[in-house]
Amino acid sequence: MNDKIYREYLAILREEIVPALGCTEPIAIAYASAKARAVLGCLPERIVVRCSGNIIKNVKAVVVPTTGDMKGIETSAVLGAVGGNPDKKLEVLTDVTEEDLALTRKLLKQGICRVELLEGVSSLQIIVEMWAGEDTSLVEIAFAHTNIVRIERNGEILFRKGLTARFATETDRSLLNLRDIYDFANCVDVNEVRELLERQVECNLKIAEEGFSNRYGANVGATILESFGNDVKNRARAYPAAGSDARMNGCVLPVMINSGSGNQGMTVSLPVEIYARELHVSQEKKIRALVLSNLIAIYQKNELGKLSAYCGVVSASVGAGAAIAYLHNADWEVIEETIVNTLGNISGIVCDGAKASCAAKIASSVDAAVMAYHMAAVNRGFRSGEGLVKQDAEKTLRSYGRMGREGMKATDIEILKIMLEDE
Repeated sequence: MNDKIYREYLAILREEIVPALGCTEPIAIAYASAKARAVLGCLPERIVVRCSGNIIKNVKAVVVPTTGDMKGIETSAVLGAVGGNPDKKLEVLTDVTEEDLALTRKLLKQGICRVELLEGVSSLQIIVEMWAGEDTSLVEIAFAHTNIVRIERNGEILFRKGLTARFATETDRSLLNLRDIYDFANCVDVNEVRELLERQVECNLKIAEEGFSNRYGANVGATILESFGNDVKNRARAYPAAGSDARMNGCVLPVMINSGSGNQGMTVSLPVEIYARELHVSQEKKIRALVLSNLIAIYQKNELGKLSAYCGVVSASVGAGAAIAYLHNADWEVIEETIVNTLGNISGIVCDGAKASCAAKIASSVDAAVMAYHMAAVNRGFRSGEGLVKQDAEKTLRSYGRMGREGMKATDIEILKIMLEDE
């Protein structure tokens, strides 16, 4: 295939599939706070965190990792300032100690942190400002979880970059399309992606096993296997759900993410691993299926934006469904139909924040993707003109992307209002 597209797709995979400890929205706040503390040069006496609505939505009900049971923006910001290591980015809280947690609780009781809603330029935007004596610092993140766009100390700008989505990544996402993704999955030198994707599976399997072994959240993953049996379809649903059970509820194991999300990272990888084992495919075939799954999910999120009212695990399950079809040696037409069938079914799932029920949404989405493949395999599916389904998978994906990106903006605002009503 075209060498530019080949190299760019490799770079996109390496840019998006990275480790993260905990839900990425509280971690992004902790990262910004740790960076602001480093710029300030000492522990702050006062912190103000300004966040876009989607950040507030996704931090409200999820446990901040290493804390045991502590939640919220204030916890994320104060803990990041006290014990965060900004050099570790999305693993910023890896080195937190019991002493750090004790000091964090003390500072939270003193009320040193205030949170404000930020109506800015991005659905993913965080501004952390700190004060200590006469000194101040400010760090701003926008469009991507570690994309720092501004750093200030005592009002002096130390760093600034373009405040648009175009500057949030180093790769050219405009080159993404379904047919090129499929061709890339077929022709990529497996040795160039093997280590990355094997690490994704290994890391995400580990947290899934933890989710099965211990009580986290609603234990959706364990419930699936206990109630419905241990066949391949139920394992494909249960494993990413169990990983989400653990991750949403304070487990300190990292995950390998996709599109800025650990839940999406588990959804694009674990069902593919489960089906690859069941079908006894070669390691090379599995790696190519993982390439397909990851890139299809990334492509959809590029259309939707990092955060929105559209549940991201839908995008991830579309990728997983396409990869499951690929593992069954389906041709391109069946893979396309699998994508359309999945989108035509579950694209209405809304994101009402990161929390325990994300595990159930993963299970439902993977279930829909598996059904979509089995329908496509016998030439059954949803046709153009039925709802948002268009003439082919490419146009259908863009149709649903537009619905999520533009059509659900008002829904996103209303979801946040409803979530905050009891506060």
